[in-house]
Amino acid sequence: MDYVSALVPPVVMAVFFVGLIVTIVKTQGGANKAKEDAAVDAAIARAESAQQTPRTGDA
Repeated sequence: MDYVSALVPPVVMAVFFVGLIVTIVKTQGGANKAKEDAAVDAAIARAESAQQTPRTGDA
């Protein structure tokens, strides 16, 4: 029975890992992909425009 107690933790971790990978793959794309891509593009555009525009500070 020692072999069973030695094999249970790796098997449990493997099952949870496979479940995590399946969940990640299923949530990629889909109906919200365009909305998520647009949000990321907007955030990148804001960051780039903030870097390019020099701020004039009021002292």
